[in-house]
Amino acid sequence: MKTSSPGRSQSVVLCLSLAVFSFGSAGLQNAVAQDATEAAAAQKHVQYDFRRHEQVVAKAIDYLKTKGQAADGSFSAYGGPGLTALVATALLESGQSPNDPAVRKALAYLESFIQPSGGIYAPESTHRNYETCTAVLAFTAANRNGRYDDVIKKADAFIKGIQWNAEEGKDVSDPGYGGAGYGSHKRPDLSNTSFLIEALKAAGNDANSEAIQQALLFVSRCQNLETEHNNTPFAAKNPDGGFYYTPAAGGSSQAGDTPNGGLRSYGSMTYAGLKSMIYAGVGPKDPRVKAATNWIRKHYDLSSNPGMGENGLYYYYHTFSKALEAVGQDEFIGSDGVQHDWRSELLTELARRQQTDGSWFNETSRWLEGDRNLVTAYALLSLAHALPHEGSK
Repeated sequence: MKTSSPGRSQSVVLCLSLAVFSFGSAGLQNAVAQDATEAAAAQKHVQYDFRRHEQVVAKAIDYLKTKGQAADGSFSAYGGPGLTALVATALLESGQSPNDPAVRKALAYLESFIQPSGGIYAPESTHRNYETCTAVLAFTAANRNGRYDDVIKKADAFIKGIQWNAEEGKDVSDPGYGGAGYGSHKRPDLSNTSFLIEALKAAGNDANSEAIQQALLFVSRCQNLETEHNNTPFAAKNPDGGFYYTPAAGGSSQAGDTPNGGLRSYGSMTYAGLKSMIYAGVGPKDPRVKAATNWIRKHYDLSSNPGMGENGLYYYYHTFSKALEAVGQDEFIGSDGVQHDWRSELLTELARRQQTDGSWFNETSRWLEGDRNLVTAYALLSLAHALPHEGSK
């Protein structure tokens, strides 16, 4: 990623000087306003602690390369290829080359799971969508000179083929329509569907593609908000604008139920839902995005996964970072009026939690977060998407 240059303010002064000769007074005022805005954004990015970011990331990369990877190129193979795919993606998004020995070995390991169907998963896997989607993210991040074009194209067709839609015998009225699931449970869920949308986007599908729009319908039904897109019984029972795990198969929230039978919203799913909606082309004025943003304003937190405590904390950090990057704002104002520089705050929190060996882990080990490889991958992905870059405002 390209970062804003600390010398940007000098170029702003030069632009202002040139503007005197190029514009009339009105043009000059416009130029001053535009350049002042750019200067403020550049100065904010100068304040981001790039050196600390580099140090934290370097320690994590060293841990994964020297302690995390097995001889066959895998990372925590017991967790299936999805975990290695997440680590490979994290390394690539942290600036490592596809030709780096550790990355190359991880990619070769993932290639061994490519199936004739186009899916990328372990034989007899019950996590075909998750494993294929995470592999797509790794292969698109590593794709150079069309090396993985065919693999990505076939994987794209595969995940579309197992999406819950008419081809799977699902009617649009089914609350699971458009979603994706692990396969071990007879229902789709928001976590798998958010990976689906991200993989489809990475594979080159635009927001208007049929698969992404079908997935958007499912995402909308995971929100505690009654709209024309969501008439599930849960929305009216807890209309707080947040998101939960799934409305399918009777509905489920990892944060539990409300006393009246609603499903509690929680942080990681709310950020996953918001991110997915933005990727699917839903704009900031849409009631769904407004409601999700208001929920986040009320529950902004980096010390825990709101509604879940320490459960799934690092998964939460990675959805938090990707969602706020997609929103496109450096600052986020909480409902208490406090203005948060979320990028710097996330860096500070992750730096505080990093272990001396460069890894992270969660003492609350639910969802494999006691695994240092997985959690370190989540942390690196969080930092990669928090890093200020050209165009962020």
